[in-house]
Amino acid sequence: MKKVMFYGPKDIKIEECEIPIPGYGEIVVQNKVALTCGTDVKTYMRGYPGDIPPYGFGHEASGIIYSVGEGVTQFHKGDRVVCHNSAPCQECFYCKKGIHSMCEDILWNMGAFSQYQLIPERIVKQNTFLLPDSMNYETAALMEPLSCVTYGVENVGVQLGDTVVVNGTGPIGLMYIALLVKKGARVIATDLSEARLRVAKKMGAAEIVNAAFGDTVEQVRRLTPDERGCDVAIEATGYPEVWEKNIRMARKGGTVLLFGGTKAGTNLVADANLVHYSQLTIMGLYHTTPRYTMAAFEMLKDGTIKAEDFISESYPLREIEIAILEHAKGQCIKNKIILNE
Repeated sequence: MKKVMFYGPKDIKIEECEIPIPGYGEIVVQNKVALTCGTDVKTYMRGYPGDIPPYGFGHEASGIIYSVGEGVTQFHKGDRVVCHNSAPCQECFYCKKGIHSMCEDILWNMGAFSQYQLIPERIVKQNTFLLPDSMNYETAALMEPLSCVTYGVENVGVQLGDTVVVNGTGPIGLMYIALLVKKGARVIATDLSEARLRVAKKMGAAEIVNAAFGDTVEQVRRLTPDERGCDVAIEATGYPEVWEKNIRMARKGGTVLLFGGTKAGTNLVADANLVHYSQLTIMGLYHTTPRYTMAAFEMLKDGTIKAEDFISESYPLREIEIAILEHAKGQCIKNKIILNE
């Protein structure tokens, strides 16, 4: 089998290895498709904070069960499935508090850019789902990012009729827009890419702002009722300068979500008087939990998010680096990697 390994920034290799054999409670999935993600781009460019290479690259895929280990009864060889890339321990302090994204022993399973992938028992039990006949592999592979967005939308307390700005209309930002509109919010979208802003409109954004022109904060505030600012401001780029602008787009008493991951060691500069006297709630949010993974899968089943709105081009595995670099240009949403032709 072929598998993409990450060795360091701008250093990935396609390697040959044996197809894994599942142990107790495990399954092996023959991945059919995998999708590129903004996190893959950032990892490729600069590495991922805390990770120690080499390791399998990619984390969004779906496919067919190739083999099952002893003790697996809920899944069978030939089943079409999607598996999340993590599962909490359910035993630590944070899990018992219900904050599963902060689990002290979270199990990660990277390596979606591979023809076959071993799925650990904990993920098989908590975060593996059977695909209905109506769901294609591309749609299923969107489960991981959608679960993160679902976690965010449910935690910012969006109310019917709220005005919400989403800064950044990559895959994550577009999913935020789609779910916020479903929640009854009026959404303003900002980005540097006209192509992505057009997709934001398709997703239901009421207003779009090209951040390449003029003062983005001023333009967004002008689009809010009485120019008071947004009820909720969401950052989905991972750039500190956008984090700082995002804070200034919120109204008094508003909520600010800083969602996009930044480079390790990045500092945030914020006006302390603004935060204090405007009584802002500033939130960070990381990853997702099994509850929201399940919710995301249900939304994919009912067509809330459609693969055709997110996948731009298809590439064979041998062109993985091209797919990542094309994603990095910001002119596409996601690229599909075909793993077993």
